[in-house]
Amino acid sequence: MFFIKTFNKISNNGLNCFSRESFEIASEINHADALLLRSHKLTESDLNGGLKAIARAGAGVNNIPVQRCSEQGVVVFNTPGANANAVKEIILAGLLLGARDLVGGLQFVKNMNGLNDADMQAQAEQGKKEFSGCELQGKTLGVVGLGAIGAQVANMALELGMRVIGYDPALSVESAWRLSSRVEKAENLASLLNKSDFVTLHVPAIEATKGMINNDAIKQFREGAALLNFARESIVDLVAVTAALNAGVLRKYITDFPAPELIGRDDTLIFPHLGASTQEAEDNCATMAANQLIDFLMNGNIKNSVNFPSIYLERSTGYRLTFCNENVPKVLSNVLSLLADRNINVIDMLNKSRDQIAYNILDIEEAPSEDLLDEIRQVQHVINVRLIA
Repeated sequence: MFFIKTFNKISNNGLNCFSRESFEIASEINHADALLLRSHKLTESDLNGGLKAIARAGAGVNNIPVQRCSEQGVVVFNTPGANANAVKEIILAGLLLGARDLVGGLQFVKNMNGLNDADMQAQAEQGKKEFSGCELQGKTLGVVGLGAIGAQVANMALELGMRVIGYDPALSVESAWRLSSRVEKAENLASLLNKSDFVTLHVPAIEATKGMINNDAIKQFREGAALLNFARESIVDLVAVTAALNAGVLRKYITDFPAPELIGRDDTLIFPHLGASTQEAEDNCATMAANQLIDFLMNGNIKNSVNFPSIYLERSTGYRLTFCNENVPKVLSNVLSLLADRNINVIDMLNKSRDQIAYNILDIEEAPSEDLLDEIRQVQHVINVRLIA
């Protein structure tokens, strides 16, 4: 029986993936095998000694102490792409609102309350010129970050008739396959910024992206451009952005992250963090997170981890041994020697590494004793060991 502790409200679509014969799920569990959460901010005190995994039903993991998890051998999962369509659609709304003053037009009509039909029509005709804008077709969209969301946004913009320029120094092969060949690749961020009428950000909140849109970046923007940030608040320096808006360098800032300095400005459109707030996205994220936890806890396989390597091995025996270790030489060979000394045959195995972590799956012919498992735990540089029977 595995114990899963939940934080936040998790979609039933995800919770129903767990069989009640093998899993107990509750928010009150004290010593959990795994945690399942959305935006709840974890601290190191949440990482009990028996914790094996954390699944974030969403893409960002800045609410999880990932480094400490790696040191403790806790696998951290996220759900890239599960909410991509929801974010793509709100980006479309942001582009449309940034191109034409639809919000101003709606408010203008709302204030006509009490007018008769003739006066209303006359006032509408007279006032509509104040809310005119431009079309998206023919304009250039710069997409910074071409992962699951960025690629969908880029492909969508092409279908709207926009020219699309993308920049992502860490573009993966998987992401490249999702991306239309018509997306132009910028060599650097500055090149993208000075060619774009609209710029949309789709990068994670990590140290390398903190404040990436700063005073230096602002100098590279095409005058009158609109900036969209539905990724993470920290990647934009708001002091630099408000100064650019005041100077007319930026025409519009459209964001999903409210901040006091932005409220009341006519040149900003601010949403209350609605990017992935659709029932479909919540269902998709919860289901993906649940299935990743299940496969890891039941089989030791890892997919979509932010701190461990991706690894998958079909079960070939009834006894599976998994262990993670610091990524240094001889650890695996020392473990294999211990198995050989006990005449335990390894039928199949797989070893993968990522940065400072190595992870191993070994299918063996017979169950190892507790004494042997303790010996493996004592091997230098081994972080943790699991027997999955």
